[in-house]
Amino acid sequence: MSEDNKILWKINDMPKSSESEKTELIQFLNNDEISKSKKFHESFPQYKPTPLVELNGLADKIGVKNIFLKDESYRFGLNAFKVLGGSFAMAKFLAQKLGKDIADMPYDVLISDEVRKEIGDFTFVTATDGNHGRGVAWTANQLKQNAVVYMPTGSSETRLKNILAEGANAEIMKNANYDACVRLADDFQKENPESSVVVQDTAWEGYEEIPAWIMQGYGTMAMEAIESLKNKGVEKPTHIFLQAGVGSLAAAVQGLFAAIYGDDGPIVTIVEPHLANCFYVSALAGERKIVGGDMLTLMAGLACGEPNTTGWEIIKNYSTGFVSCPDTLSANGMRILAAPTNGDTVVKSGESGAVTTGVVYEIMTNDEYKDLRAALKLDENSVVLLFSTEGDTDPQIYEDVVWKGRNKR
Repeated sequence: MSEDNKILWKINDMPKSSESEKTELIQFLNNDEISKSKKFHESFPQYKPTPLVELNGLADKIGVKNIFLKDESYRFGLNAFKVLGGSFAMAKFLAQKLGKDIADMPYDVLISDEVRKEIGDFTFVTATDGNHGRGVAWTANQLKQNAVVYMPTGSSETRLKNILAEGANAEIMKNANYDACVRLADDFQKENPESSVVVQDTAWEGYEEIPAWIMQGYGTMAMEAIESLKNKGVEKPTHIFLQAGVGSLAAAVQGLFAAIYGDDGPIVTIVEPHLANCFYVSALAGERKIVGGDMLTLMAGLACGEPNTTGWEIIKNYSTGFVSCPDTLSANGMRILAAPTNGDTVVKSGESGAVTTGVVYEIMTNDEYKDLRAALKLDENSVVLLFSTEGDTDPQIYEDVVWKGRNKR
């Protein structure tokens, strides 16, 4: 088997920050801060916590104790988790402009005539493969503001149409990857400094506040998962597998769990596609690295080559392992969830949402990875938490993979 078709992995042996520095890293993701995010999201009339699905049949089949999967296809009717980050960051930005605390700015206040008159017309600009941009466009629409969205080469036309349907100005850019689109968004803001702001989940030097707010927004999903687990009699998972694009989701979930459970937290593994594996490459090098190219992976939502600077520090300090995988494992994960075993609930999971399921299945059933199983302490006592971050956000791709056997971009 060529390396292109294999899992590549690295256990985290990078030097860690001091205990006080590590604690400071995750302070903005502690229980109190994420509670503010969750309270804000609860103020939307569309809010409902997404399901935490028990996959007991799959767990029995592959030899672990439990598998719990957070199904984000139900989030706000948008079929993906991304809206959590963009909406919270946009609200915090507007609250800051008004000199208010986000705790005093729920949805009904933000759309009030009084607030609209004070803020005026504002444009939120972003780069996206689809889900994040749709969340920004939807929130701007809900808040009666404007959105501009740049999409990289190879983005789905269906996802573009979904963004345009929210009233945004959106376009798929020719010969531009995700990171180039981020720079286009930044240029737009620089040209319109008084009436626009970049809402991006990747951080770079000088642009870290809004990405941190987006990570706090993602924390709502993690807090819901913790509450659902406790309602099911599970204090905490032993293992979490987290997909990484720029790393904001992975760092947000990991940060909250670390803030709550400290050194007794779950074993966390970061999962990426081979064609956009900047965290895996960084782990090999022992320092933050950038991956270039078109990154035309099936997992379009993970096609990011520059680790979020804030997210990188959290992931470097708290993750146990890094996995780089072929697109085939994402496709396998989609099919496993669509055709479950032994009475498990059907989960309609998209390309970026299903990859962790495919990876866990492969690690547990392929003896080529028995050393990885041992290194991660995955066995019959393991309680595994996964996040299906999107549903069939492009129904044609979903059909091609699940019905027709497509395995790659």
